[in-house]
Amino acid sequence: MAVSTPLLDQAPTPDKLRTLKPDQLQQLADELRSETVDAVSTIGGHLGAGLGVVELTVALHYVFNTPKDKIVWDVGHQAYPHKILTGRRDKIRTIRQQGGLYGFTKRTESDYDPFGAAHSSTSISASLGLAVARDQKGEDNNVIAVIGDGAMSGGMAYEAMNNAGAMNSRLIVILNDNGMSIAPAVGALSNYLSRLMSSKQFLSLREFGKNMAKHFPKRLGTAARRAEEYARGMLTGGTLFEEMGFYYVGPVDGHNMDHLVPILENLRDANAGPILLHVVTEKGHGHPFPTPSEEKYHAVPKFDVVTGTQQKSNSNIPSYTKVYAESLCIEAEKDESIVAITAAMPSGTGLDIFGKRFPDRTFDVGIAEQHAVTFAAGMAADGMKPFATIYSTFLQRAYDQIVHDVAIQKLPVRFAMDRAGLVGADGATHAGSFDTAYLGCLPGFVLMAAADEADLRHMVATAAAIDDGPSGLRYPRGSAVGVTMPNEGTPLEIGKGRIMREGTKVAILSFGGRLQESLAAADQLAALGLSTTVADARFAKPLDTDLIKRLAENHEVFIIIEEGSIGGFGSFVLNHLAQNGMLDKGLKVRPMFLPDRFIAHGDPKWQYEDAGLQAANIVKTALQALGKGQAVKEIRA
Repeated sequence: MAVSTPLLDQAPTPDKLRTLKPDQLQQLADELRSETVDAVSTIGGHLGAGLGVVELTVALHYVFNTPKDKIVWDVGHQAYPHKILTGRRDKIRTIRQQGGLYGFTKRTESDYDPFGAAHSSTSISASLGLAVARDQKGEDNNVIAVIGDGAMSGGMAYEAMNNAGAMNSRLIVILNDNGMSIAPAVGALSNYLSRLMSSKQFLSLREFGKNMAKHFPKRLGTAARRAEEYARGMLTGGTLFEEMGFYYVGPVDGHNMDHLVPILENLRDANAGPILLHVVTEKGHGHPFPTPSEEKYHAVPKFDVVTGTQQKSNSNIPSYTKVYAESLCIEAEKDESIVAITAAMPSGTGLDIFGKRFPDRTFDVGIAEQHAVTFAAGMAADGMKPFATIYSTFLQRAYDQIVHDVAIQKLPVRFAMDRAGLVGADGATHAGSFDTAYLGCLPGFVLMAAADEADLRHMVATAAAIDDGPSGLRYPRGSAVGVTMPNEGTPLEIGKGRIMREGTKVAILSFGGRLQESLAAADQLAALGLSTTVADARFAKPLDTDLIKRLAENHEVFIIIEEGSIGGFGSFVLNHLAQNGMLDKGLKVRPMFLPDRFIAHGDPKWQYEDAGLQAANIVKTALQALGKGQAVKEIRA
C-alpha cells in the first residue's frame, strides 16, 4: 500500500500551500503543529504562542498572497509555524542557535518577514506604516497585523489603533485572544455572526445604511448609526474597537479552519477601512506535556516529545533571578512598605516567588513598562518602597517616564534590571546593553551592578535602604557564580568598591558580571610575571573616586571592563580621570565594553568572545598596552 506524502512536504512554501484543497488544511495544520513541537523539543525555545496560532498561520498564508500581502507578527514568539511554512523548515532546528534562525521575525532573514518584532505591542503601528506606504505608492496589497491579547495591554497598540481609525486606511488587525477572556464564549452562533458580518452583503448593507443615514435629520441619523453599532456591540463585544474607528468582526474560533478561511476571505475582499478580527485561541494548544502551566509553556527547555518530560539543569547553583527574588522576600519580611512591580514577566523576573509570599504587595501591570514606571513613582511619592523589576531591554521603553516622573522628582523608585549584558539565544533585541549609559547620565541616580550572588543580596538590601532618590540594580541572566550566600543582605556603603586581589603592574576595574573573567585574566597575567590588581567597582554612580585614584597612581596599565555599551561605566571613569589630570602622567588606560554593533544570538560564552570581553581578551589588552607584542602573538598561537 502506497504511503501518501505528508502535506507539509508538498507545501514547503505559501505558493504551494495555496494549491491545496480547503479540506486538506486541517491535516496540514496538524502536521505543522507536530513539526513545531518536535523542533522545540530538540533545541528548546518559545512554544506555547506558536502552538496557539497554527491554524491561523495556515489560514493566513492560504487566503493571502504572501509575501506581497504582508503579515506582521507581534511579538514574534508566535512565528515558529510561520517560519516553517515560509521556506525555513530545514533550518527550524537551528532557531535561537549561533548562526541559525532568529527567535523572532527578522527582515533580513526572509521576504515573508516584512517587519522585525521582538518587543511587544508594535505590530499595529508598523502595519499602519506599511499600509500608508502602500497607499502612497498606489499599490493594492493587504497588510495584516497579528497581535496577542497580552500585547494589547501595551498602550502603544491603542495609540496605533486610534491613529488607524482616524486615517481610514485599509488594514486588517487580528487580535489573537488566548487568555484575556475579553469576549463571550465562542460557539456556533458567534462564528455564524462573524461570518455574516464579514460578508460583502453585510458590509454593503452597512455602507448603504450609513449613506442613507447621512440624508436623515441629524438626530435621527446619529441615532441610527449608534443603534447599529451598539446592536452589534451587544452581540459581539466589539464596541471598544468600533469607537476607535475599526470595523469589528468576532469572536471566532481560532482552531476551526472551516470558519477561519471563509471569514479571512471575506475580509481580504472587503473594500473597507481598518478591520479588527477577534480570534479566540488556546495558547499551547496541542502541547505534549502531562500537566498544565500558568504560562502555557511560553518558553521551554529541551524535552522528550513523547512524554513531555523537560530537561532539567544539573547545576545546584541558583540563578541570579532566583537570588534576587529570594533576597527581596527577605527585605519585604522586615519592611511592609516594600512592593514589587512587573510588566507581564512574573516568572521571568522571579516575582512569581515574591507574589506567592506577598500577593497583596505584587503588581503585574501587563506589557506596559511606561505605566509600570509612573505607577511605581506614584507609590514612591506616598511613602512606599517600589521595586520596579523589569528586564534591562524592556526598561528602555519607559525612558521618558524614568526621566520626568522619577528622576526629576527625586523619587526613590528601585529599578531591578534582570538580563543585564548579553543574554544568549534571544539575541540583540533582548540584550541589556544600554542601561548603565541611559540611567547613569541622569542626575541623582545610584547605579549598582552585582558581580556575584552574595553581592546581589547585599545590593537588594542597599536599594531598600535608599530613600532619597532613584536607584538601579543590574544583574546578569543565568546561573550565579557559586559563592557562599549570606542569610540576609547588609546595605553597602554607597559609592564604594572593593579590592579582590592586590598587584602592582596592571589594574583591572570591573563593573558587574565580568569580575570572574577579570580574576581569571589576573591569573594568566601572573603566570606571565605581571602582578595584577583586580577591583570590583560595585557602583557606577556615584563613582568610588578614592579607589580609582589608587588604581591610577599605583599601576602602569589601567583596564576598565563592563558588559555594557560605550557611554557607560568606562566613560564615567575616563571622564573622572581626565577632569582630575590623571591621564597626564603616562597612565595607559584601556576601557573594554560591548562593541559598537549588535551582537547576534548564540551561546553566551561565544557572544562574549565575539564582543572581546573574555579573560583572554583582557590579557591581550594588557600586553598590548605594555608593548609586549611578542607575548600577544604567543597567546594567539
